[in-house]
Amino acid sequence: MKTIKTFGKAFPLAVLLSATAFADAEAHVSFLDKEASQESTILATLQVPHGCDGKATTEVRVKLPEGFVFAKPQPKAGWELEVIKGDYQKTYDNHGDKVKTGAVEIRWKNGNLSDDFYDTFVIQGKVSGVEAGTSLAFPVTQMCGDAVTAWDQVAKDGGDPHGMKSPAPLLKVVAGDSHGHDHDKAGMDMAGMGMTGKAGMDMTGKPGMDMTGMGAAAPAGETVKAGDLEISGGFAKAMLPGQPVGGGFFTVKNSGQTDDRLLSVTSPVSGEVQIHAMETKDNVMRMRQLKDGVAIAAGETVKLEPGNLHLMFQKVKTPFKQGDTVPVTLIFEKAGKVDLVLQVLSAQSK
Repeated sequence: MKTIKTFGKAFPLAVLLSATAFADAEAHVSFLDKEASQESTILATLQVPHGCDGKATTEVRVKLPEGFVFAKPQPKAGWELEVIKGDYQKTYDNHGDKVKTGAVEIRWKNGNLSDDFYDTFVIQGKVSGVEAGTSLAFPVTQMCGDAVTAWDQVAKDGGDPHGMKSPAPLLKVVAGDSHGHDHDKAGMDMAGMGMTGKAGMDMTGKPGMDMTGMGAAAPAGETVKAGDLEISGGFAKAMLPGQPVGGGFFTVKNSGQTDDRLLSVTSPVSGEVQIHAMETKDNVMRMRQLKDGVAIAAGETVKLEPGNLHLMFQKVKTPFKQGDTVPVTLIFEKAGKVDLVLQVLSAQSK
């Protein structure tokens, strides 16, 4: 059998031809799972199979249709996030709260997806108030530097979209089942980032313990001291099954006379831990990685909390469950390495 080498590995030609045939069949941006049940919360996974005429994809914009509500995007390593908020056409019930506004567009920006590869972009959201048999269209704009490809064509009156050159990704809504697959009822918060638009967090920790020099991290939620630094209130939030990204939070108090800096974080439960900042201005939420870490000024207290600074666990091996613990090692410029244990709380915790 004839083989072809790529990246130092040999593959049967038939396998590569099969992969090429699949790419041709799904050459446009589409959903991995093209159906969703009524009144269910889902992970809508968009597949981006190629760039723009050979150019690398640098930005992906997704407009959300009416009926796909309470949306929260999954952050991606190397990409910045923007969430555009606006008014819904209707009012939706969210655990007794009447919600009229929410995310209407998601943007992953400043990335670099080579034309040689494909990737997925995930949005958690609830399908609500939509009749079975309806197809929800998610117009996508794929940007490759100055080149732009719009996947926004929608067939009229239930027509066949397969003949279109640039069809918008569709989710077909099917009748809800009786198995209760509505993760939203469990109050799941995508990545625990607190992108719910609700007010902030109570970061109060449990009574302190000085673990300096003891060679082990304090029990989950306890206070850890390292020189002039005091780290308290550590927690993470429960994640959806199969979700590879999680969030972590804690408070750092610097009681000394010298500035310090949180440089990086590691954890055995994930492939990588990044430090992220999130801010909302003019109804646009932006998330970006802080590659230089976070300054901990002398005499100041810095909080990592949902909707603000936070840890981003990438490639989580096993989704965090309520009651579990997440060990992390914080690396400070002056204080050095500090072990901390985060308690996994309910996704609804504040």
